[in-house]
Amino acid sequence: MLHRTAPEHRFVPSLDGVQLATYELGDPENPTVFVVHGFASSAIANWHATGWTRDLTRAGFHVIGIDQRGHGASDKPHSPDAYTMELLVGDVEAVLDAYLLTEVRYVGYSLGARVGWQAAREMGGRITQAVLGGIPDGDPLKRFQIADARAHLEHGTEVTDRLTGIFLEMAKAQPGNDLAALVALVEGMRGGPQPGPTNAPNQPVLFATGSEDSILDASRALAEATPNGGFFEVPGRNHFNAPTSRPFREAAIEFLKA
Repeated sequence: MLHRTAPEHRFVPSLDGVQLATYELGDPENPTVFVVHGFASSAIANWHATGWTRDLTRAGFHVIGIDQRGHGASDKPHSPDAYTMELLVGDVEAVLDAYLLTEVRYVGYSLGARVGWQAAREMGGRITQAVLGGIPDGDPLKRFQIADARAHLEHGTEVTDRLTGIFLEMAKAQPGNDLAALVALVEGMRGGPQPGPTNAPNQPVLFATGSEDSILDASRALAEATPNGGFFEVPGRNHFNAPTSRPFREAAIEFLKA
């Protein structure tokens, strides 16, 4: 991870009282890019430490970042009921309202991209265009073994399911993560709205997925099903390191400036 001085956060209350940590960089008079991180990450790790906020502000954008509920400096409820897609999209709207933003460009990765897909559908003209990285159709969390994950956290039981193990290792890799909250998030999001070819947003959307990511074909198909969708294959990257790619940043900024 690159070492960059992290900006101070400002708390914004969500509709259900969860305190959301937000970050502001750049000139507020410039067009705003709203950045939303992936599962088990944070605004600082996903966007600031990797150079995104630097390059976006240099390109003439005002940037607002959010630690999604259960992540970073935001509150971390342990109830699955606190992690529905409706609430996650509501968090985006609450932050836009708090900063008095009527129109933004959206950049999301993985979990943040899934939230962005639904937010673009529900919030209409407030999101004018979006960059959605590392997003397939359907529900990639449906194979996650909730009971096994909880047994591992509570009793140290070995996790034998590969996908569940990968998600838990992701969660452990980020200092300060609350694993119980993240497992609750996985459970809470199951069965909610999922991206698919029949419910695509109408805004211009750039999809981006690593060339070494197993969801590459599914992401490309989602882009092809989106009325104003385009696709960028992030060279030499997988799902976990794609956000650090300079070509990804450059393609996203070119798209956002168009």
